[in-house]
Amino acid sequence: MDEHDDPEREFDIRWADAADHKEPSARARMLAARWKENPPNPQPFRADPEPVAPRRSSWVSTAIVLGCVAAVILLLGYARFQAPY
Repeated sequence: MDEHDDPEREFDIRWADAADHKEPSARARMLAARWKENPPNPQPFRADPEPVAPRRSSWVSTAIVLGCVAAVILLLGYARFQAPY
């Protein structure tokens, strides 16, 4: 009888979840070994890696966008004015 047809050897997720001891993943074992020699520094919850630069005023951003739109409109109008019919 082929071992793939044996219903008793089929993996049962409920049986695996009920196990008393669960082996950690390879990454967890690697980090545990690394941290045993060189533990990481404590960090606050969701700490920023570095200070955030202050944002520009929303009016400056709005003026830049509107200026670019006006420049494109003028450029397209000039190109159409110069094109022969």
